[in-house]
Amino acid sequence: MIQAYQQQCQALVDQTLKQLLSTDKPELTRLYEAMRYSVMNGGKRVRPLLVYAACEALGGELSTAHGAACAVELIHAYSLVHDDLPAMDNDELRRGLPTTHIAFDEAYAILAGDALQSLAFAAICNPELSPLESDLRLAMTLELAQAAGAEGMVGGQAIDLSAVGQQLNQSALENMHQHKTGALIAASIRLGALASNQANQHNLAILDQYAKAIGLAFQVQDDILDVTSDTETLGKPQGSDLEQHKPTYPSLMGLETAKRYAQELHQQAISALEQLPEPERAQPLRLIADYIVQRAN
Repeated sequence: MIQAYQQQCQALVDQTLKQLLSTDKPELTRLYEAMRYSVMNGGKRVRPLLVYAACEALGGELSTAHGAACAVELIHAYSLVHDDLPAMDNDELRRGLPTTHIAFDEAYAILAGDALQSLAFAAICNPELSPLESDLRLAMTLELAQAAGAEGMVGGQAIDLSAVGQQLNQSALENMHQHKTGALIAASIRLGALASNQANQHNLAILDQYAKAIGLAFQVQDDILDVTSDTETLGKPQGSDLEQHKPTYPSLMGLETAKRYAQELHQQAISALEQLPEPERAQPLRLIADYIVQRAN
């Protein structure tokens, strides 16, 4: 069951995150409080799950993937803190709690996000958290930097800001989400594969197919939930995409067609895993794909 695997991986990554998000310097207390608030507030840890599952899918050990698992969650958390700011999405609720700039203030939210981003790269480079050869840690660092930057997640947010109030076709919408959401999801899977120390171009290409499909499925399901769920379940304002005139899959293709598309993407992801040398090792990745299209928040 995905719940048992999720709990195991959450416990591993949360234990390490708590260590990373602590300081003995009194003058930094409030900054670290804002950082912990932004990270340790009930996230689903989907990206660390993907790191661990991809590592195991290629026969690796979870112990070699802690740095990558922490890094992708720290990048994800920083992106949410900054996305929620008044200059961006201006959201006041995240995971059922006040957003960081509401709980603290805008200045500390910006600083917390900056610090979380830097900490992500420190985590992935740390030989204690990533006990791998230095050239492999360097390759992982480059992978994360590319996924998080202008050609990946940040670029996707820029495209999203430019698209508000516009009518996008499906190709343009998917391009936006392959950057904004998909890039870090794909990086999580590639980082897990690299952390296994068993990755080659063949199995990386297979995992890229899986990543592309579930990255899009994740966003399609997010858009569906913005229409069908409620604020209490989502932990953030329901209907915010519609209110902000953002292009979404339901608005483009209709709700029922969007639901069918999510299922098609799910099947593409599952089919890709059958091409792996030992597909039975990829069961956690299958369970995560199921979870992504079945989740309620």
